Amino acid sequence: MIALFRRDLVLAVRAGGGFGLGLAFFLIVAVLVPFGVGPEGGTLARIAPGILWVGALLACLLSLDRVFALDWEDGTLDLLAVSPLPMEGVALVKAAAHWVVTGLPLVVAAPVLGVLLQLPGAGYGWLVLSLALGTPALSMIGTFGAALVVGVKRGGLLLSLLVLPMYIPTLVFGSEVVRRGAEGQPVGVALAVLAGGTLGSVALLPFAAAAALRVNLR
Repeated sequence: MIALFRRDLVLAVRAGGGFGLGLAFFLIVAVLVPFGVGPEGGTLARIAPGILWVGALLACLLSLDRVFALDWEDGTLDLLAVSPLPMEGVALVKAAAHWVVTGLPLVVAAPVLGVLLQLPGAGYGWLVLSLALGTPALSMIGTFGAALVVGVKRGGLLLSLLVLPMYIPTLVFGSEVVRRGAEGQPVGVALAVLAGGTLGSVALLPFAAAAALRVNLR
């Protein structure tokens, strides 16, 4: 599993789905929104939690079509299917590699981009915590979606249509954690639901992704 994880990290960087892609998109969103909305600090502060979470979601979405695509094209996925490593483990490793390449840099860079959107000072810690808890769910859900469309030509649009509805709960509760934290309100319920969604996706979706891969490899 460690060797597969390292290989996926190297391939993600070489294929252009590395650390810079998601960060660049996240930065573009944070820079352009103030131009479109206006420089009023109050307006930006109110919409900052939702904008930052939408930017993180779309940044994670950018590289999902490459989670299994390269392995499908060069035949590696067939070898993984007959290897001692179960397909559930393969799906989990793919999701972990995607999160390290895409989600983790967003968590680190989010406070800096929050400054551009004039996020209230009390919200920065909650922003980092919510992204750290929620982005693994985005990667795991995206891996499941990628398993469903593996082998489909130009399946990027189909993949987006499949995973976006499943992303909505994470988006809603993630931005709610930041909003409540920035306003000094209790965040316990929203944070618990966000963490529960991530734990549930990590516990269940590897099995669903493995089943989808087995069907597509027949």
